[in-house]
Amino acid sequence: MNRHNYFFKILIKTNNFINSLLKKNLNKLNNNNLKTLLINNKIFLLIFAIFFLFFSYLSIPNIYNQNEISAEIRRDLLDRLNLEFNFKKKLDYNFLPRPHFTTSEISITSNENEISEIQKIKIYVSLDNLFSLKNIKIKDIIIEEANFNLNKNNYNFFIKLLDGDFKDIKLEIVNSNIFYRNFENEVLFINKINKLKYFYDFKSLENILSAGNEIFNIPYNIKLKHDADKKKIISKINLDFINLQIENIFDYKNSEKLGLLKVSHEKKKSEGTYSYRKNSFQLNFIDKSINPNFNYDFLINSKPFSSKLSGNLDKIDLDILFKSNSILVQFFKTGLFNNKNLDIITKINSKKTSSFKDIINLALNVKISEGLVDINNTNFSLKRYADVKLTNSLLYINNNHLILDALISININNSNDVYKFLQTPRNYRKEIKKIDFNLSYNFDQNIIDLNGIKIDDVVNEKVNKTLNQIMFKDNNYKNKILLKNLINKAIQNYVG
Repeated sequence: MNRHNYFFKILIKTNNFINSLLKKNLNKLNNNNLKTLLINNKIFLLIFAIFFLFFSYLSIPNIYNQNEISAEIRRDLLDRLNLEFNFKKKLDYNFLPRPHFTTSEISITSNENEISEIQKIKIYVSLDNLFSLKNIKIKDIIIEEANFNLNKNNYNFFIKLLDGDFKDIKLEIVNSNIFYRNFENEVLFINKINKLKYFYDFKSLENILSAGNEIFNIPYNIKLKHDADKKKIISKINLDFINLQIENIFDYKNSEKLGLLKVSHEKKKSEGTYSYRKNSFQLNFIDKSINPNFNYDFLINSKPFSSKLSGNLDKIDLDILFKSNSILVQFFKTGLFNNKNLDIITKINSKKTSSFKDIINLALNVKISEGLVDINNTNFSLKRYADVKLTNSLLYINNNHLILDALISININNSNDVYKFLQTPRNYRKEIKKIDFNLSYNFDQNIIDLNGIKIDDVVNEKVNKTLNQIMFKDNNYKNKILLKNLINKAIQNYVG
């Protein structure tokens, strides 16, 4: 009854306003301008009446019963998107800038399990059929500040949502988070949603998910399509800050799931195939460029969790390992690998290195076990001069800096060749067979601390003092000169 009284009050006020306006103008009339004023007033009244009727039409949803509105919107969302919304507060209606309902404290449930908690939602409706509650059409939905909790039971929530009917509706999610949880409901990692949108592409005739996200403080964009008939999921990921694009085609029609990866980094292209069974994942990845220089084999077992990665490369860029802004260093700094449930073994062999041409036959061994990361038994050669091996190593985070501690052993094959390479004065060329030292490398500050230096099992304090701390520069050529000068100075102190 109150809703109807609301419209009667508007009509009474409008009538009073029009009468006062006419009286005001009629008092000013004379016989000469009466006709003109009447015509102008008719036009004005017609325009006013049109606006009044239009805004009255837009205000119609205010008269509907609150429970009926909530029920009808919930039913429509469930039918079209298969999403079950629970409105804990009443829906507020506004017709500016266009008709929409807003409310707060909403949740989404699936199979009686709560998937998301939403702070705010806007539901825009069509201008058509506002006279009939059942015929009101939802056009756009904007979800803000939501937390989605995904686990083994609902991990494919965002993919299944692509099966909804988005031909006449769009869904946006902004400033939200996805919490990925393990079997014990502990948070494994968080994906931040900056802006995520579902829409129907009328050119390709399919639903598309497009999103700008962040994970481990790494921004990325993703586009996702779901071909339900062919049972394929197609995704494209862009990491613009390193100019990396990844396309994934996932085929799940059989019990053994198959996939194809296509990776493009700058002008380099590579491709991989993978298979997924109940408790294991296997990947074979190869370079597809004109001059291929690597191949990888990757295996993951989930019960118990373990993984093995092996690969052979023609050449490796060591900047991937040592540059503070490299994606690998940033991954290590997230602390993701410091998980006691991880058991990862990686073995990469490379004939050459692009950053340090004197380093050849690199065998990189990375082991992650019980929350610890090491590169024990990693070894390489300095051309034909010497062989280098790392033991007692540990990668860890200290004050948000990535640190590598290791014991370095260098076996010198021919000390004369080493002296020639270093351009050491002849009077200091004493034969050396072995050098051992402790190394601490700060990836972020690009600083190496050396201590416990032994030359042929003998400690020399002057040598230790000379090589105590080395600060590298961004220029590799200057770093080589710096190292040569420091090592020659240490040799002079050793020979005396």
